[in-house]
Order: sequence, then structure tokens, then C-alpha cells
Amino acid sequence: MRYQHLFFDLDHTLWDFETNAKSTLRELFDTHRLHETVTPQFDEFFSAYSYHNKRLWDRYHHGFIRQEELKWKRMWHALLEFKLGDEKLAKQLSADFLEILPGKKELFPHTIEILEYLTGKGYQLHLITNGFEKIQWSKLRTANIGHYFKAVITSELANSLKPKKEIFNFAMLQTGASLKESVMLGDNLDADISGALNAGMDAIFVNHIREETTIKPTHTIYHLRELEQIL
Repeated sequence: MRYQHLFFDLDHTLWDFETNAKSTLRELFDTHRLHETVTPQFDEFFSAYSYHNKRLWDRYHHGFIRQEELKWKRMWHALLEFKLGDEKLAKQLSADFLEILPGKKELFPHTIEILEYLTGKGYQLHLITNGFEKIQWSKLRTANIGHYFKAVITSELANSLKPKKEIFNFAMLQTGASLKESVMLGDNLDADISGALNAGMDAIFVNHIREETTIKPTHTIYHLRELEQIL
């Protein structure tokens, strides 16, 4: 086999963050009666949240904001879209969101099948995630996929974030792998794909949303079952 160690991203790659976040926010929208104070249209609120969540995660990846700031300011900026500058509400929504979200367990199609297939082929599977340590472990347990991974490298554990080379080097030390026998599999062109390539590791772009790009991953797939053609 060309590779011995497969390093997966979690959110948006295996664990369907969009679906799980939407379900969580729908609960919060109803519980906090946001249809009365923010907007009667849930989809408008979710769209605002999604925009600011992505924007702030990009800033977090590059070290421009801290973890705690990301957690509540995505809610704060979403509320501001509707001219509601309620910091207390934003922080409460953030706390409730992070409590409920890890209990969701929607995975992308064929996640379990492909993890079984790769394990059966003898690959060592690991995770490299910028997600928050406690929350990521909760997701893995709830979705019942934690046992597939030999090592879970979080940004908190590594004291570094993708796309920085340091987190990939830390992953090599933690797993005893080498860059040449490893491949990164993820959905984020910056954090996962460019990060891995710049660190000297091959990268498989898991392009669930068929995003256009000028970056050239080692491979691109559009659904997880396509990994059977590569690995």
C-alpha cells in the first residue's frame, strides 16, 4: 500500500456539521422564541449563523481570534444581522449550542462502511481536527465512530491549528508515522488540503459540495465510497 496512515478531518468530512448544526439551531430557535425577537424565518437566521460561523472559523484557523471569541461571536454577529445587539443572548445561545450539538450523530453517507473498509484493509486511521477537544470527543462517542481511530489529534492537544505545519508534525510524532506514508483527508481547502501539502503530506480533498478550486490535491473525491478506488 502506498499509505499506512490515514489522517481524517471530522467536521464536514465524516460528521455532517451542517445538518447537525441546523438541527441544533432549530431547537434553540424554538426554545428561545427567536421567531419573536430576531426573525420569523428560521432559514434566515441559520443562513446568517452559517455565514459568520465560516468566516470566524477561517479567522480562528489563522490565529486572528481565540477559541472563546469564536464560540459566542458567531451568534453575536448572526443576531446583529437582525439589528439585535444582545450579548447576553448570544453567549447563552453559544452555551446551549455547544451543549446540544455533540449529541447529534448525523454522518455523511457511507461513513461507517468506508471506515470498516479501510480498517479491514489494514490502514491505521487517525483524526486531525481544529474542533474543540471536549466537543469532538463527545461527537465521536455519540456517533459511535471513535473506536476506528488510533489517535485523535486536536488543536488543543497539539497547541497548533491546521493549516500550520506544526500540527501535522505533532501528528507524526504522536502516531509514529512519516509524512511519505501518510495522507490527509478533509473538506477544507485551506486547513486540510493546503495545510497537508505544505507540510509535505499527500492530501485527498473530500469535496461533498463540489467546490471549485485552483488548488491541486493529490486526489479529489465527491463522496466517501470513492475512497475504495484510491485506497
